[in-house]
Amino acid sequence: MKADLDFLRPYFLGPASENADVLEALLLEFLRDHAYWRRNFHPEDGQRIDPGARHSPEFHEFEARTRQELFALSAELKRAVPFFHPRYVGHMSSDLLLPGLVAKLITTLYNPNNVSEEAAPVTLDMELRVGRQLARMFGFAVDDAAEPCAWGHLTSGGTVANYEALWNLRAVKFYPIALQAGARACSFDPNPVGPAAKALSEYSKWELLNLSIDQTIELRREVAGAAGKLDDRRAIHRLRNAVREARLENVGIAMFFQEHEIKPPLVMVPVSAHYSWEKGMKVLGLGTAHLCRVPVDGAMRMEIGGLRGCLDAAFRDEVPVLGVVGMLGTTEFGAIDPIHEIVQERDLRRAQGQDFGVHVDAAWGGYLTSVFRAADGSFLSRDEVREGFRYFPSDPVYEAFHAIAQTDSVTVDPHKLGYVPYAAGAFVARNREIVDFVTQQAAYVFDLGDEEAELPRAEKLHSLGQYILEGSKSGAAAAAVHVTHRVLPLDVTGLGRLLRVTIRTTERFHDAARRTSERLAGQVHLTMPFEPDTNLVCLTINPVGNDSLAAMNRFGRRLFSCMRVDPNQPLQVKEFIGSYTSLQYGGLTEQHATRILGELGVAAADFVEIPEDPARESDHIFVLRHTLMNPWFMTGPDDRTYIGLYWEYLERTITKVLNERELWADPNGDSE
Repeated sequence: MKADLDFLRPYFLGPASENADVLEALLLEFLRDHAYWRRNFHPEDGQRIDPGARHSPEFHEFEARTRQELFALSAELKRAVPFFHPRYVGHMSSDLLLPGLVAKLITTLYNPNNVSEEAAPVTLDMELRVGRQLARMFGFAVDDAAEPCAWGHLTSGGTVANYEALWNLRAVKFYPIALQAGARACSFDPNPVGPAAKALSEYSKWELLNLSIDQTIELRREVAGAAGKLDDRRAIHRLRNAVREARLENVGIAMFFQEHEIKPPLVMVPVSAHYSWEKGMKVLGLGTAHLCRVPVDGAMRMEIGGLRGCLDAAFRDEVPVLGVVGMLGTTEFGAIDPIHEIVQERDLRRAQGQDFGVHVDAAWGGYLTSVFRAADGSFLSRDEVREGFRYFPSDPVYEAFHAIAQTDSVTVDPHKLGYVPYAAGAFVARNREIVDFVTQQAAYVFDLGDEEAELPRAEKLHSLGQYILEGSKSGAAAAAVHVTHRVLPLDVTGLGRLLRVTIRTTERFHDAARRTSERLAGQVHLTMPFEPDTNLVCLTINPVGNDSLAAMNRFGRRLFSCMRVDPNQPLQVKEFIGSYTSLQYGGLTEQHATRILGELGVAAADFVEIPEDPARESDHIFVLRHTLMNPWFMTGPDDRTYIGLYWEYLERTITKVLNERELWADPNGDSE
């Protein structure tokens, strides 16, 4: 097995800093290169810091204070979480790929601000290239001549990318209403326009609310083309302003919906969705009451029948559906929603005049698409992907990844399975024309003759700050992701090769869990409540003979206390460091809750929404949650693997906690 992992050896600094000399040499070389660059920018100006300044008392005092504080910082950082080590199996963090790490450190010396080309002519171009690289991985068209052509950019993380998805969907959804209102105010009625090839005034409100993104973009173009044929430029100016003034972004949500008698739109997500979707509804003023939470099945994937029910109710009552969000790897459980079925449902509804956007929250699992992508950009067959795996990918997982290319936008986090430093999230859209609905400049299609309007689309995007939620942003993050993608392309021969290792690790961990469950059958019920779709595994454990959910949860918390980060203890005392989550009441159907609790020997009746006594902890099922993204987990000391070491450790810990019955069986015991 170690020979199979030889290709990984140059990728990382290493759990024991094995490649420290490589990192040191790279940093020194490029630090010197940076200093040379500074010296040769107008060398005729000479030096501003006299060499003799180093001997002044102020210089020595400043240097001493700086060293003192940096030593203090370094000492404090020794208490940081050791994400780099395979003994860490907690959250979605791991060691960093050397190309991205070095790229970020050396680019920070230049401090580029990717808000615009003027502040970052090099790294902003890299950021847009990263967007194209990610779009290509997802199967979107990236050729400038393509229609539609995709685009993407970096964010501070998946949360902001999700906000941006909502922002874009909202802007496009309600634009046709404003377009019709603005045209009516100017007594302008182009004909024929839109998918029905009729006068703009003849479209009903419901028809305009159910245009697809592509149809809205085309309608906008056609109306602009008709406006461009007017001889009166003042009329064009009035039309442009009338549309702008009629937009939701100008009049506000309350007035827009009231004026047009539109019901607040719904956004549909699985109950397993990341909390950022609830936050996003608050931030954009859409309201969490309009976040429709779709049930999940026994694999923690969106239940497509539940989605159909939500859509039926919405369209029956003529409630606009802004979008349906599928999770490509939930952050709690790693589950892959049936993206293909969501897309199929959208296509069926679209044929009936009912439309909505489809966004994929792939913050966790997005980079796994590289496992499915050949070097030539084609999508591998399932048999080709499965080679070397025992279980991955299941049919639903394969089909979900295959369907990403048919969605409207994607969130993905390079700082997760891209193995680059924080902060680096990304938003990718299938059709780059959506930027014209959120730009802070005037809508270009009505700015006839404006110099900005004549720029090619690719050049317009270099004024990046006009099209995104953030303002100033680090160019160093863009450099880190770009260099990493160049060294390890986003296909099965590049980054996908590394990610295949983590999937194989998960499969071996999965099999070890089953063997351990059989071995400990007389002591505990040890289960995986659902099969892992990605490289994230959940475990539930209950002592044999215990039928109390609350006691089981206290038992699990006691187990976790042995592997949690404790700021009052040296990290070295922890053999392994993990994380946890909970299956909340309401997040599971009664059927699936009964199945999971039955496997654990607990009565489903014990699982209640609001316990009479909060100390009973019976409104959730405590779960040990392990992320297996560290590339070294299948290696280990003395020809053993960290997989084996982990299960030996967990068995010892289970035995220890079983002997501490008074701390978990008694509700008044100290479960921490």
